[in-house]
Amino acid sequence: MYKKNFSTKNNYFSENEYIKMFWVGLMDGDGSIQVNHWRKQSLQFRLVIKLSNSISNYNMLIKIAKVIGGSVKIIGKGKDVIWVVNKKETIQEIIKIFDIYPLLTSRKICQLAFLKECILINSVDWYLLNRNNKYNNQQSIISSDMFGFKKGIITLPNYFKEWFSGFVEAEGCFSIRKKNNHSFSIGQNYDIYLIHIIREYIGATNIIRNFYLNFYSLKIYKKETLKIIINHFNNYPLLGEKAESFHKWKQKF
Repeated sequence: MYKKNFSTKNNYFSENEYIKMFWVGLMDGDGSIQVNHWRKQSLQFRLVIKLSNSISNYNMLIKIAKVIGGSVKIIGKGKDVIWVVNKKETIQEIIKIFDIYPLLTSRKICQLAFLKECILINSVDWYLLNRNNKYNNQQSIISSDMFGFKKGIITLPNYFKEWFSGFVEAEGCFSIRKKNNHSFSIGQNYDIYLIHIIREYIGATNIIRNFYLNFYSLKIYKKETLKIIINHFNNYPLLGEKAESFHKWKQKF
């Protein structure tokens, strides 16, 4: 498990701050920022992360709730566990974290922008007129070159490593194979720019695959690159069920 404080060559931060950055990555991967209405009379707001119910996922969400706020519930006849916030005032405080550590996926960026507009305008009629336009800016976000990849001058956010661990907790996969051809893979709908930047970060040379529609994935077999990945998670630990998967996986090397 991780220590009370984290220290790297460039960063020194508390456990709570690590959890905030990790949480942003987890939100980008498995979270949802929702606006709904109650009988067309009032707006309802919700932040939620839904995971398969396991002791490690439950404990991770409890840690997050203690730092971020919100509550943890077991749903779906015990199959799933969720972290959820329903209170508008609490949500307004929590989303200030995104001002410090911005979301990086196009859909979550759109969801957050829509939620902020709905809170500001506070009109059910406006919400009903605009809810289908929530993702209108998604393509411009995808094309914006936010990391400078197209210009050849790559700049990662200063919280990227912590974010990456949270994102892998949601979207990564550590595969153990019978012939010792073990692998790490990660994928994302729409946001090929994220897969590009993850590939750059871990020093991979693999081709990014586009097997269907707008889903892009990266699968790593090369042992030198897998060692870089192991080193990353030794320094920026996973906190839930993926931590168990990772520890079993790295023992094979």
